[in-house]
Amino acid sequence: MAHRAIVLVPGVDQNTTPVFPDAGINDGNLIRFVPDAKGRALVQPIGGWVKYFANTISSLVRALWAWADINASNYLAVGAESSLSVVASGTNTTITPRTSTTNPAVAASTTIGSGVVTILDVGSNITGYDTVDVQTQIAVGGLVLFGSYAATAIDADHYSIVAQDRFGHTQVANANVVAGGAVPQYATVNGSSLVTVTLTAHGLLAGQSTFTALVSTTLNTVVIYGDYLVLTTPTANTFTIQCSSAANAGSSAYENGGNARYLYHIGAGSLAVGSGFGVGGYGTGGYGSGTAPTTSPGTAITATDWTLDNWGKLLLACPYGGSIYVWDPNTNQPIASVIANAPTANQGILVAMPERQVIAWGSTFTGVIDPLLIRWCDIQDFTTWVGTSTNQAGSYRISRGSRIVGGLQGPQQLIFWTDVGVWTAQYINQPYIYGFNEVGAGCGLIAPKAAGVLSGAVYWMSLTQFFTLSGDGVRPLVCPIWDAVFQNMNTEADAVAKIRVAPNSQFNEISWYYCSSGASEIDSYIKYNTVLRAWDFGTLSRTAWLDQSVLGSPIGAGSNRYLYQHETGNLADGAVIPTTFTIDYFALDEGEYMAFVDQIWPDMKWGASNEAAAAQIQITLTGIDYPGGAERTQGPYDITRSTTFVTPRMRARMVSMTIASGPNNASFWRLGYIRYRVMPDGKF
Repeated sequence: MAHRAIVLVPGVDQNTTPVFPDAGINDGNLIRFVPDAKGRALVQPIGGWVKYFANTISSLVRALWAWADINASNYLAVGAESSLSVVASGTNTTITPRTSTTNPAVAASTTIGSGVVTILDVGSNITGYDTVDVQTQIAVGGLVLFGSYAATAIDADHYSIVAQDRFGHTQVANANVVAGGAVPQYATVNGSSLVTVTLTAHGLLAGQSTFTALVSTTLNTVVIYGDYLVLTTPTANTFTIQCSSAANAGSSAYENGGNARYLYHIGAGSLAVGSGFGVGGYGTGGYGSGTAPTTSPGTAITATDWTLDNWGKLLLACPYGGSIYVWDPNTNQPIASVIANAPTANQGILVAMPERQVIAWGSTFTGVIDPLLIRWCDIQDFTTWVGTSTNQAGSYRISRGSRIVGGLQGPQQLIFWTDVGVWTAQYINQPYIYGFNEVGAGCGLIAPKAAGVLSGAVYWMSLTQFFTLSGDGVRPLVCPIWDAVFQNMNTEADAVAKIRVAPNSQFNEISWYYCSSGASEIDSYIKYNTVLRAWDFGTLSRTAWLDQSVLGSPIGAGSNRYLYQHETGNLADGAVIPTTFTIDYFALDEGEYMAFVDQIWPDMKWGASNEAAAAQIQITLTGIDYPGGAERTQGPYDITRSTTFVTPRMRARMVSMTIASGPNNASFWRLGYIRYRVMPDGKF
């Protein structure tokens, strides 16, 4: 009888036919490939995981970020759909930003020669920690109020702001006004798409200025919302804009029914030092304080996604489509506070190196998101966002594509993806600050979190391919299991947006977690080994991921709302990892003869170096006489280190083999080269 060995080809390959000359793997779940000295593939289970935090997060987690402060204290920021929190020292502290919106009658007061404007909003209870976003232009005393302002508390009903122009310069009133002012008034003419806007002392220039309506107003068939180019300025108090449809009647109306709209970003100071648990009434103040901070309660924001980063010890957080918030772990802030001068709407942020600037994409100047706009703050100052000759804040609008899908700090450069291509940006100092170049076309990003960095190269998932960017430019990755993801993926926009990249630097792997066809939440993954260039796929849900960090090995968030630290053992939170893979059909004697297999010798590592050799696996054989013919199955055979061989006694022309972790396996194992004994058993 002849003895033969199965030498596996690295990776899972579903592009080959069922019967192929080489011994490949055509299916698998929760496996990992490691190379031997000759570059061939050895198969083992993926690493296990344990709970990083004992309790569930309040909602599905969409972003994770780890950092350490100057005292070497470690933190994990958790961006979930209904909360922003920080896990540290076994405690999860909710720091979700809070906002409130009011629509009071316009009541602003000004003094000639002063930029201070007093706002009356009954019951607003604004404090000096709060920021107000004036979302309806308010004309008062020769000023036009619009945008974000730091607030100064006066009493429960009044607060003040300082009027500024778009460059941050203080503007002063030219009239004394007490509890007055007006929002824009719109007027239409039947059959025309032109709208006349009345806004006293608007200061806009025809053909150059933009008027922004953040509160939608409908006049018959005309809807006014968004950014509009100012066409004409008949008077200092009126101007015209053009809407997308013609009016079917002449009419007029004030924006927001004539009322102001204020969006308050609630801030909170540090909790009192020297007062602790048990001081004051139960439930009064925050933990560690016996005195309640004087702050408006507001409503916790929600988000479909977050981008997180750190500015030294400070956490920066941006909900998708929202403002940028900051939280200091060393001042005991109860909630994250908005950065008052930062853009009020953004689709993502990052901290750029080496000059340390916050970069925002899908950003805005007016409150309406420009999907191709990138803005950045001054060097070392995230409160300055308006570029001047004396700072390095600025902006750039990508010139190709429909929207910026995502961005990250890559090796020695910033990388931004549109829906159709990829751009890089390098810091070049004044006057342009950053130089932008398109380095790839037809390779846009499929989802905001579908790109990651591993070992100096960038990898991403596009609409129908995978790509990498390294020293030799953009290259597509050959994917032999393309069908497993692109033909089995939920392509609805909400599902696609949930795709998460998952680099694992410890094993040179990068994965993408996605929603399979018909699934509304992530349940599957596809994985690439960058050293072996080997792919595999399987089922596992991770709604957010963090590569190795100051917190150790990677951390992932499950759809069950638990956080798990990976590569921590051989079990999946105490359960057996259901690892399995199937080897392609291989001919026992090139098909001329029927063949008889009577022995299989397992060649394995049965445990890690620091544990007992106690692994358990199961082997199942499937035989056929023709590709696509009737299958005959034998097994599964339970195998441990003490198993010398198994005797399947199978007669077939071609055989496939499935190997899986045993139902009670709690040990590491690695497959070597399985050997079998075979002999001819008559011509077919």
